[in-house]
Amino acid sequence: MKLTRRDALTLGLGATAAALLPMSATAAAEDAIAVFTGGVEAGAGDITLTTPETVENGNRVPISVEAPGAMAIAVFATGNPTPEVATFNFGPMAGRRFASTRIRLTATQDVVAVAKLADGAFVRTSVMVKVINGS
Repeated sequence: MKLTRRDALTLGLGATAAALLPMSATAAAEDAIAVFTGGVEAGAGDITLTTPETVENGNRVPISVEAPGAMAIAVFATGNPTPEVATFNFGPMAGRRFASTRIRLTATQDVVAVAKLADGAFVRTSVMVKVINGS
């Protein structure tokens, strides 16, 4: 097989695009987080994200989030094409600000939870989840 200049250019551009995909996915997640927070920087605080660090199948990854005093908790998957996974809203009568569900992860990536507190502040945490078999 003879490799032409056009073939070499196509391969090079394809490799470059593939290398930039994770960065663009992470940027999309950060943009989605900024929309949730209204551009306010989220700090560290009293928020707990529980998920396995390694999963066999990315199709059903169990997660739970808890943030005492939170009015809302949003969950994002930084490597998914659509990073917004779920938003849980809590009313003033909610006894415990806790939610659990199963999510789908396309590959190994960070799962991020951001909580909006009653005073308008935001707290954030993340866990790297390794997906052994792609979904």
